[in-house]
Order: sequence, then structure tokens, then C-alpha cells
Amino acid sequence: MSFLSTANGKLLDVRWSYVIAHAVIVAAANWAVQYPFPPAPDALTWGAFVFPFAFFITDLCNRRHGVEMTRKVVLVSFVIAVAVSFFTADVRIAIASGAAFLTGQMIDAQIFNRFRRHVWWVSPAVSNVVASTVDSIIFFSLAFAATGLPWVYWAVSDYAIKIPMVWVIMPVYGFLVFRETAAPQPTV
Repeated sequence: MSFLSTANGKLLDVRWSYVIAHAVIVAAANWAVQYPFPPAPDALTWGAFVFPFAFFITDLCNRRHGVEMTRKVVLVSFVIAVAVSFFTADVRIAIASGAAFLTGQMIDAQIFNRFRRHVWWVSPAVSNVVASTVDSIIFFSLAFAATGLPWVYWAVSDYAIKIPMVWVIMPVYGFLVFRETAAPQPTV
């Protein structure tokens, strides 16, 4: 049995809405990283505001479908996102993004799963902060090291946005989680 099939024999038994959401977010972030953020054009790009949503997609999948399905979603998303990124970004950025995405999202899924029994916001908060740290280190070092560009400054600035974005996005995550649990169940 490979990641392409399951015990029931279904090919690519994944939750495609999460895969598509990941692919769109990664492609958008890789495109947006090319454009400076006007209030801080030497420090930030628009990508810093886009990519944090990918971790919440992973967390929603994990909360609703478990860590095994989340890992499958991340693997399929990785393949699609990297392929799309080659069309929307520089090759070096696409490769760095793929490596950072796969590593960061798998770490996010594992940490989220470890903390899933805590209060609803703990697992996404802890997993997002740790995974964002790993993602930022991998992405910026692979994408910009040895280019002569101020990539460490960019990485620190980017990270300084990603962490507050965890708390900006958290109410949306909470709404989506509680909307599902509060919905009336159909009667039979």
C-alpha cells in the first residue's frame, strides 16, 4: 500500500478541498513574495501575509479528519503546489517553498495531533508557531542564501508577521471548527 492507495483500494483517497486550498495558497504566496509590502518595502513582501493560511488549512484537516489524512493531504498538496509554483515563481523560490512547505506542514500536523486534546486554540497556536519557525528558516535559507540579498533581515521580518498572523486567523479557525460542531445533526 502506497500513499496513492488505501486499504480500500481507492486511488488518492484524500480530501481534495484541502489539497486545492493548499495549492492556491502556496502559489499565491510564491507569487506575492516577489512584491514588497509598501509600508516596509525593504523588509517585507505580501507573501508573509498569505502563507500563514496554509497552516490553518492543515489544522482544519487534522481536526476534522485526523493526522493520517492530513499527512496524505500534505503530500499531494506538496506535489501540486511545487508544480504550480514553477509557473508562478522563480525556480529557486519554488524549490525552497516546496522544501519548507513539506517540512513545515508535516511538523505542524504532528504537533497539532500531539496537542489536539487541549483547549481548541492550543493545538493550532503551538503547531503554527513551531512550524512557522521551521518553514521560515528553510525557505529563506534555501531561497536567498549566498545571493548577496539581506535574507536574514527578510526572514526575521517575515517571521515577525507570521506569528501575529496566527492570532489574526485564529478566530476564523475557531468559527469554522465550532460551526461544524454546532450544526444541527440530521435526524433519521
